[in-house]
Amino acid sequence: MNALAPKPWNAADMSLSTLLTTSSLRPPKSKLGCKTCKIRRVKCGEEKPSCLRCSNTGRKCDYEGTAISFKPVSPLSLSPNTVWRERRAFAYYFEEAAPSVGGELDVDFWRTIVPQICRSEPAVWDAINSISALFESPEPFPDLAFVRQGDSCTLNQNHRDAISWYSRSVSAVRQRIERGDIDIFVGLVSCVLFICIEALQGGMEEALQLYSQGVHLIHTFRAHAATGVVSAAHAFLVEDTIVPIFIRLGTIAPTTSSNPVGTLLLDAEETYEFVSLKSARDAMALLGTEAQLFQRTCVNHIREFRVSHVPPELEDQQIALSTRLRKWYTAYTDLMESLGTKYVLSPQQIRTGALLVAYHETMIVILATCVTSRSEILTDAYLPNFQTIIDQSRIALDASARPDGTQPPFTFDASIAVPLWFTCLRCRDPSLRRTALALLRRTPQVYGFYKNTHATTFVEKMVVVETMLAVNAAQEMASATTLESSNTSIPEEARLGPVTVFRAREGFPPGTTEEEIAKWSHNPDQAFLRFSRNKHELASDTWQLVHEYIPIDL
Repeated sequence: MNALAPKPWNAADMSLSTLLTTSSLRPPKSKLGCKTCKIRRVKCGEEKPSCLRCSNTGRKCDYEGTAISFKPVSPLSLSPNTVWRERRAFAYYFEEAAPSVGGELDVDFWRTIVPQICRSEPAVWDAINSISALFESPEPFPDLAFVRQGDSCTLNQNHRDAISWYSRSVSAVRQRIERGDIDIFVGLVSCVLFICIEALQGGMEEALQLYSQGVHLIHTFRAHAATGVVSAAHAFLVEDTIVPIFIRLGTIAPTTSSNPVGTLLLDAEETYEFVSLKSARDAMALLGTEAQLFQRTCVNHIREFRVSHVPPELEDQQIALSTRLRKWYTAYTDLMESLGTKYVLSPQQIRTGALLVAYHETMIVILATCVTSRSEILTDAYLPNFQTIIDQSRIALDASARPDGTQPPFTFDASIAVPLWFTCLRCRDPSLRRTALALLRRTPQVYGFYKNTHATTFVEKMVVVETMLAVNAAQEMASATTLESSNTSIPEEARLGPVTVFRAREGFPPGTTEEEIAKWSHNPDQAFLRFSRNKHELASDTWQLVHEYIPIDL
């Protein structure tokens, strides 16, 4: 075995949430408090520039070590060459990766908070250096199954460094958990970084497991915050930065019942007067999450009760969500007009604005069409919305392009790929669909949990299936090349409705027959595309909702 090959590892096996909640955790002792509170041996709230405890007692509040260090407190490696690579990786992370991973709106978290934490947390230092190495060399990354078994013969130096640093970071966090002295806030930050690393390597399932663990950690953190054992500063950072990250990730996570994003939403009074693009973005993330949860409820109701329309109580929810969406757009428009009168918008602000409008248009179509299964042709009434999504997506991609014209390889921010993916699935105008697919291919290589190639493969497979159904008389699948040059309209019977991807080992979707299970369960790791469509029965001249399955390679 190669001497540089890492030991087998899997961050998702770490079960951060389980270990944190079952270990004998003492109230976390923060190292970020002011010197005055440390000398007095009292708990510091860590408010800046002066903590409340000092302000209320008239004492001078003095913080030390607030500047960002470009290396941890003590070297993590002894080899001069390795130390140099670590420092180089951190510099690349700080200058190149951090501004792109979270976008302009979260840059303080990635370029300030995380680097500050790494000064005293070697696990965080290693994790961000791993992200840096993968960000610099995102492709090609070999099959994770071989890497986890210690086969590194196909890895370049950046990949070997990334795996080594990631493995060391996971081990450090595990050791802290086993000792019972890890701060839950540091655990949450580590979880975000680990999700990022897994996603960059194409480990979607591992990233999803970490995501679920992170959601559980947020609930644990909130429980601790309610009892006052965590600092006000950390509580603010979790709710203002980390929770929105998990909500945005949950919005694009696979639509299964195990997706825990709904549990993160808190009952709070909504205000639609935005003071920044970040506040508008966070409000849209919440609306988007609720809209997609509502869509799932409607689909499940229609499927379970075999009806063509949802009951009145769900219609009322639709009206309420649509009203909130209109209020959001009014407040967003006011914000952009205000910003435009003060200064010239930066490329990142232009990108964010275009992205938010694209999400807004997507939510309009989702809310308008999810309450019925009567006809997929309903989406044809929203071609102007699809056109707006395409126009805004082009603006967003142009604004986020790097000097060489390429996109950053990865983003944790809300991605324009999501509205484009939705347009490819639901817009059956051939010209608009081809344009949306071309723009989708331009998006970052990885966004959230997904690789761009997986998304485009999924869309292309769906489009081919619809085309195949449209030319059913020929009984053969039309090629993607033929499809892309065709302007043939897709009839109702060929249009696919709700679509899911699943594997046999994860369980079959509700409504799957025993015959279908027997047919497809021989290979538990094979992915399948499950779709619904309205089939016309000629004999009775009626329409019937049917479900079909086809294997798909992702």
